[in-house]
Amino acid sequence: MADEKPIEDALAEEAAELDGYFSDAPLEPEPKYPPLKKSFDTAIIITNLPTVPQSKIERLTKVVLKLVSRIGKLATSEEFGGMFMPFDESSGSTLGFCFVDYETPEEAKNAVGVLEGYTFDKNHQISVSPYHRAEKLKGLEEKEFVEPEPAPFVEKPNANAWLEDPSQRDQFVIRQGEETVVYWFDAKNDPIVDYDGSREKEAGVAWCAFYCHWSPKGSYLATLVPQRGVILWSGSNYDKVGRFVAPDVKTVLFSPQENYLLTNNMRRDDEQAIRVYNIQSGKLLRAFPLYPNDFPQGDEFPPPPFLWSHDDQYLARMGKDLISIYSTPSMKLLDKKSLFAEGIEEFQWSPKANIIACWAPEQANSPAHVDLIELPSRKSLRQTNLFNVTSCNMVWQENGEYLAVRVTRHTKSKKTLYNNIELFRLKEPGIPVEMLDTKDGVMALAFEPRGSRFAMIHAENPSAAKVSVSFYDMMKKTEQITVSKKGAKKGQKQKEVVTVKELNKIRTLEGKQCNFIFWSPAGQTIILASLGDSASGTLEFYDVDNNSMVVKEHYRANQVVWDPDGRSVATCVSQPIGGGHYKFAMDNGYILWSFQGKQLYQQSFESFYQFLWRPRDKLLSKKEINKVKYNLKKYEKQFEQADKERQRALYLEETKGKRAVRKQYRDLLADLRALRKSQRARHIELQDGYDSEDDNNYTMNDVTVETILSTKEEVVA
Repeated sequence: MADEKPIEDALAEEAAELDGYFSDAPLEPEPKYPPLKKSFDTAIIITNLPTVPQSKIERLTKVVLKLVSRIGKLATSEEFGGMFMPFDESSGSTLGFCFVDYETPEEAKNAVGVLEGYTFDKNHQISVSPYHRAEKLKGLEEKEFVEPEPAPFVEKPNANAWLEDPSQRDQFVIRQGEETVVYWFDAKNDPIVDYDGSREKEAGVAWCAFYCHWSPKGSYLATLVPQRGVILWSGSNYDKVGRFVAPDVKTVLFSPQENYLLTNNMRRDDEQAIRVYNIQSGKLLRAFPLYPNDFPQGDEFPPPPFLWSHDDQYLARMGKDLISIYSTPSMKLLDKKSLFAEGIEEFQWSPKANIIACWAPEQANSPAHVDLIELPSRKSLRQTNLFNVTSCNMVWQENGEYLAVRVTRHTKSKKTLYNNIELFRLKEPGIPVEMLDTKDGVMALAFEPRGSRFAMIHAENPSAAKVSVSFYDMMKKTEQITVSKKGAKKGQKQKEVVTVKELNKIRTLEGKQCNFIFWSPAGQTIILASLGDSASGTLEFYDVDNNSMVVKEHYRANQVVWDPDGRSVATCVSQPIGGGHYKFAMDNGYILWSFQGKQLYQQSFESFYQFLWRPRDKLLSKKEINKVKYNLKKYEKQFEQADKERQRALYLEETKGKRAVRKQYRDLLADLRALRKSQRARHIELQDGYDSEDDNNYTMNDVTVETILSTKEEVVA
């Protein structure tokens, strides 16, 4: 015991040995913890996954991670990969569910909407729930189920209420300054305001802060508010019927049947730049980046657009050497693979069938070619090879009966360019193709709506001030002499007009000053327009049937818009939203014209951005339209009477104030006459029985006075 050192000395010796091993800096530990999440709004639970053993967990995890990563960015860390899949040690397999954590609550909400009901494989259809819902279910007491009362029925606004207008007026919307206004217009009176967002102004909110768009059938008006997304309005009172989250939205695209809505913010750094929604449910179906994988990017490569099929069944986008076609409403790739199209430069859907037209330039030893492909079979209906091709432009006829491909070719030296038109007849067996050669350069081509005629602008020098406009018909009318074989006219010769499926040139208009052509939706009338900042603004209203023309002018016009029935047309000088001062602001505004070229109305604005007619769904076939035209005289008296009644009602409304003042004056005169009549007896009494109003108390003498105004003497020899 005597040899043992005191504990103080032992500690001192140990401290001396460790001297120099420790820093003199004060100890202030600051561990790096991940940010604490106080809620689970970013977490979801995926159930009904396959149960797999330990050996297959890695593979299943990769598949699930790939699936959930498409929706949004996962909240990952050094120890957590954004997903956790529980494993049961006792059974030696997973439990059929997993937890997924996203960076934002919006991404988690979108994942619930997109992945719910997703077919994982042939035996598993997954179900997705927010984590906070699972927490509620955990504390839920088990008791007898009581069916909840259904929510009270709320009638949706009538999207077709505007079509019931007794005067069959059209509507249009304009964006000017800070205002967005919808007008009525009947081509006879000045436009009348239908709605200007007054309800939203009172609430202190903007019902449109960017551009607006009508749906293809006119059922909805979409207004863009980049901070809030896209808002849909419908019904006679323009009630809000939907809102779709789309940060920084720049444009929207409705599907032709109004079932789906595509939004685009044009941001290259956003993996969800393009979003597709179901309009009725508001559900986000899928999101896409601005550019597809492996597609060249840059200012010289604009993002390839999405295009809808005519029946809303497919949504397609061009990629590198392929076309990705997605089926609705699942938004999955058709047959789980894209359509291979090596070197594709452009594609378009047929307006009336699930047929894709596309073209690809020359590659190696392969010529350029135009293809027509039927879906979903992917059957090639027609392929036409083209040689020495510089570029192609495709133009469909409205009913999908014809397709025109404007081909720009070059000589072997590639110093000279020339054009020809490839014309496809899609309703004919084998889809025959006719070629229209032209020595001139073709600047524009357009088909007559619902017709077989087309017009094109061409000139020897595309930059020439004067051009030619030629009209062609895909159907040729010829006269044939037939001999009657029956009846009283047996043996007599008769002339009969026969229509032959042959390209026919109608006429060419020389020396025209135009760079755009716009057919009326009703056909027959076409506007040859000179548009643009440096153009003359000449507008030539040309009647193709009667070969007559009316020339007007709208200086600096940059837009021509026909109303859906072809009664009226608007020409506009508009500027883009944003971008600073517009140098032609003093010319901003629009003019409304009749289809015959008569100016109906004009309005100017300091800032004018947009003019859109409200579309109408076309319900009548070409045969029914021709029948209406044939019997039009039967309804002339009815229409004239309706016009007179409308003019009479308008006159009464305009003179309402004047007639009220006139009635007040006449009532005053009647009161004064009644007062004088009641005082007549007293008046006679005061004049000792003399009645000044009795004609018998007066003597009438006729006096003739002649006055010589001038005299003139003339000597007659």
